[in-house]
Amino acid sequence: MTRRIVAQGTFDIIHPGHVHYLSEAASMGDELHVIVARRENVTHKEPPVLPDRQRRDVIDALEVVTEAHLGHSEDIFVPIERIDPDVIVLGHDQHHDADAIRDALAGRGIDCEVARASGREPRYEGELLSTGRIVDRIIESRASEADDVDAV
Repeated sequence: MTRRIVAQGTFDIIHPGHVHYLSEAASMGDELHVIVARRENVTHKEPPVLPDRQRRDVIDALEVVTEAHLGHSEDIFVPIERIDPDVIVLGHDQHHDADAIRDALAGRGIDCEVARASGREPRYEGELLSTGRIVDRIIESRASEADDVDAV
């Protein structure tokens, strides 16, 4: 019997934290299905820069991923019902309440576990494991470069 795992996220700029999360999720079963959030559904942080399909295509290209799916625009449980997972793996720092998800799944008659992945600590000084921090670093770097050009 195939053990199907679901992971989900925004995945705007892929970084080592994402790779850790998806690799750990994949190790829990035989198939890893990843649901990529649609831009309009990302309300807990800045919306993604990259288009929905581009983010899905990048995740789909990862070797540990069996298939990447775009989330539903109105009901986050629609792709979960279609995929019929054995386990939903939440990222270690995702804002989701695991107990609330379990309750919602039970209310829909979806029988699956909910687990949370471990975090990944930086392996060297300056390693960035957050999309927000990567974006901040790009902005700082570009602002610094612009200041250098203006000084000339």
